[in-house]
Parts: sequence; structure tokens; C-alpha cells
Amino acid sequence: MTQGFLLRQAINAALTANALRPVPGMWASVPAFFAGWLTTELAPQQLGATLVDAAVHVARHGASTRADRAGLALAALSAAGLTATMVSSRRAGQEMADALREIGVDDPGAGSPIDWRSSSRPFRMRRDDVARVGNLEYAPGGVRFRVDVYHHRDTPPNAPMLLQIHGGGWVIGSKDHQGLPLMVELASRGWVCAAVNYPLSPRASWPAHLIALKRAIGWLRENGGRFGGDPDFLAVTGGSAGGHLAAMVALTANDPEFQPGFEDVDTSVAACVPMYGAYDFAAETGIKQVRARVESRISEMVLGKGARFPEDYLAASPLARLRADAPPFLVVHGTHDSLLPVTEAREFVSRLRAISTSPVAYAELRGAQHAFDIFHSIRSDQVIRAIAAFLESVRARRSAVSPATDSRAG
Repeated sequence: MTQGFLLRQAINAALTANALRPVPGMWASVPAFFAGWLTTELAPQQLGATLVDAAVHVARHGASTRADRAGLALAALSAAGLTATMVSSRRAGQEMADALREIGVDDPGAGSPIDWRSSSRPFRMRRDDVARVGNLEYAPGGVRFRVDVYHHRDTPPNAPMLLQIHGGGWVIGSKDHQGLPLMVELASRGWVCAAVNYPLSPRASWPAHLIALKRAIGWLRENGGRFGGDPDFLAVTGGSAGGHLAAMVALTANDPEFQPGFEDVDTSVAACVPMYGAYDFAAETGIKQVRARVESRISEMVLGKGARFPEDYLAASPLARLRADAPPFLVVHGTHDSLLPVTEAREFVSRLRAISTSPVAYAELRGAQHAFDIFHSIRSDQVIRAIAAFLESVRARRSAVSPATDSRAG
């Protein structure tokens, strides 16, 4: 039992250390992400388990052996590290509020107490006032062309709409497992949210992913009214590969190249919230980790074996699609992201700000790993609240401008 306790606490300490400072290197990026992500966002639960394990061990076996004392020392170090992780997560609310303040948006919930009830039930995604209509077909082609709609049970009229695009490296993933906390929160506020599937690589090659998403936008504009949705306000969000695709949706509005056979459909969006996304598909930034990704097999799977460099790579790169009339952006990225470097997000934001006439907010979350928003946590609940404040501010500004525009036109 003593050796088992020591082993558990050694593993616990290693996980905590990786959460505080992820193991570097491309070879370690995936295991460092998984271990760091779960430890960081479930730090309260892991801290509780650490303290209970130590207390039970001392009560049953004491601390008479060297292994006992070593295990307890590791437990203490883990507890300190997990507490530091929780403190870092608590700062996410202020980090988001600071990012919004830079573009003149106030987050009314900034500084409010942590909702411990929510973060203590990380995988509870349902609310009594939110209804889900699942597996609607937005285009022919089977399960990869299905969408789930989340809306308030009262279906308020003229509700703003949000399209959620899942991640998964363009090769895996599903609408069923990502973006749920954000969509449920917004739906409870009266939004209509749609989580969409799209064709995956290597079976599908670029730009099949983007074309499908534009078809989903057209479907949502035409059918969102069934759930109370306003076709004049549609925002887009997504994480990881979904962040890349959300940015591409926003930066290629009404581009006929990506709307074969439905060129007249309005595929513009009112706002874009990409999180921990990939923005440089052609290694224009020169960032080492980005260059390694571009030269890896994943690019070949997404773009197809016959893809030409740099032409086809640039065509799929948000960094190469920047435009002055881009919609408002809120870009969110974690400093500890092991899969997509935070420096890539910084460069994308810097270049977009230099070109776009719309607000571009950037929130860099200290200590956050990839995929921090998948379930409820201290950090994710604060980020979701701030995203809602950003989207609602964009809608309020559009509503304020539209009457003035109409009166001038008359």
C-alpha cells in the first residue's frame, strides 16, 4: 500500500508539473496536451482527490517509512501546484475583461464570484430552459452534413444566431462533443445556436470543409426562423481546427470560389470568435512549430496529395485572407497550448488589426492549454460569459447603426 501511494503521488506530481510547464517538443505535444488539459481544467477535482488520498493513507498507515514521507511530500507539492493552477484559472475573467475593454466593450460579469456549482459538475451540459433539435440535414451527404440546433424553449423572435464549428485536426471530431457550454449558455439567454458537422480529411480535401460550412450558413439563414432565429445576425465560433475554419468563414464572405452552385447565398457573418485556432497554413510567420505542422502529413491529408506549395496552402490560410471589411473578431488563446502555439495567434491578431476596420479583441489566457472550453471549469465558465458579452455588444452596435442607415437611405 505504501508503494502504491508513492506511485500515485509521483504520477500526480508529474501531471501537475506538466500543467504548470508543459513538456516541450513536437514529439511530446499530444501527450503533454492531454495530460495538461485535464489537470488544468479539473484542478479542483484533482486537488480534492490528492488531499483525500493523503489523509486516508496517513489514517491507515501513518508516515513511518521513507516511502510514506516521500509520498506525502509529493502530495504537498502537487497540492501547491494545483492551487497555483486554480489561481491562474481564476484570472481568466479579468484577462477576458481586459481584452474586451480594449475595444470599448464592458463585461458586466467581470469580477463576479466563481460559480463553484457549475465547475464542480464539469460535464453537465443541460438546462431546463434549453431545447435541442438534433441531426437535421443541411445538405445531402449523410452524417457529416447534419446540424444540431439549441434554442430557448420559449423560442423568442428575432434571436441572434451562432454557428459552432468543432475541432479535431480536420480529421476527427463531431458536433456532439464541443462548444456545448457556450451554446447552452447562449441558448438560455435567447440565442439560437447550431453545432455543425462537416466532411473530414483525408476522405475530404480542402476546400470541401469550408464549402460545407457555407452551405450550413445558408441553411441556417433559411431555416433558423423555425427556432426564432434572426437571419440578419449570425456569428461563428470554433476551437482548434474549428477556430481555423471559423476564421476562414469570416474572411471569405460570399466568395464564389467556396460557393459552387450557390453563389447567390449570403454567407457573411456578423462576428467571429476563433479559439486556439490555426491561422498560418503556409508558414508565413516563420514560427518553428508552425513550420513543422505545415511540413507534416496533416497538411497533406487536409489539402490533398496534389496540393501545391505555396499556392494551395495560402488559399487555406486565414493569414493570407485578411481584409479590411472583416467582421469583428474576438481571438482567444492559451499561453500553455501544446498543439497550436500562442505566438501564431499573436501574429494573426497583429496583422488583422493592421488591416481590419472592425474591432479585433485578443484574450491571452495565462496557463491555459488547448481545448480549455470543452467542459465547465473555473476558466471556461468565465471565458464563456465574456464571449457572450462580446457577441451581445456586436449585436447592440449593429442594431444602433441600422436605423440610422435606413433613415439616411430614405
